[in-house]
Amino acid sequence: MKILFSGILSFLSLAVAASAQIVRETVEYQQDGTPLEGYLAYDGSVKGPRPGVIVVHEWNGLGDYVKMRADELARLGYVALAIDIYGKGVRPATPQEMAAQASKYRNDIPLMRARAKAGLDELLKRTDLVDPTKIAAIGYCFGGGVALELARSGAALAGVASFHGNLDTPDPSDARNIKGKVLVLHGGSDPYVTRDKVAAFEAEMTNAGVDWQMIVYGGAVHGFTNPNNGNDPSKGAAYNEKADRRSWEAMRQFFGEIFK
Repeated sequence: MKILFSGILSFLSLAVAASAQIVRETVEYQQDGTPLEGYLAYDGSVKGPRPGVIVVHEWNGLGDYVKMRADELARLGYVALAIDIYGKGVRPATPQEMAAQASKYRNDIPLMRARAKAGLDELLKRTDLVDPTKIAAIGYCFGGGVALELARSGAALAGVASFHGNLDTPDPSDARNIKGKVLVLHGGSDPYVTRDKVAAFEAEMTNAGVDWQMIVYGGAVHGFTNPNNGNDPSKGAAYNEKADRRSWEAMRQFFGEIFK
């Protein structure tokens, strides 16, 4: 009976996804005069305001991967805005360029937070689509760190989910500003976000009294949700199908909790 019920639920989920009418929009906005360009996705067949989710890109900037994630969120019934931290047209092409752009914002947390807040503000303008009391942010790698910094800034977020993101921050006491819940999805063998950084993050969240949780995926390294990272863990960043699937399901359950 349990297997039959589970099968019915899976069928209904697929049917809902298949009936979705995904609307995709390029969204131009600004932060202190700097032009930014985001990507908005939502199900046009759904009427009225619904939860909104900000999606923050990896170190290569806004591209096809986070747009795909925004589309997936739209199929789940959310309004998803993939925001732009680097600026319109700033899309680094080499690892060196990516590192330079990411470092610019990781070394200037106020600017990083301001860029993220500009995206949040843009999403909140869509009062026809978005319930302002039900907003979350997710991010990948560099973007996971950005999502956490937006929460540390005191933004009105119901929750934040970081996928293989940076966890360190210049001032851990800022965690006391976090208003929502925090979910960290971390690769257990990530060579960049090391165990000492994980321990520092755990202490930061605990000391600030944040409602937080961390799920660690054994054998997963950095970037485990992105197939473009290849399948060789020895390179430090690699796709892991199980960790990808399980972390997305963990996010779905998390959203079910914070948006109820």
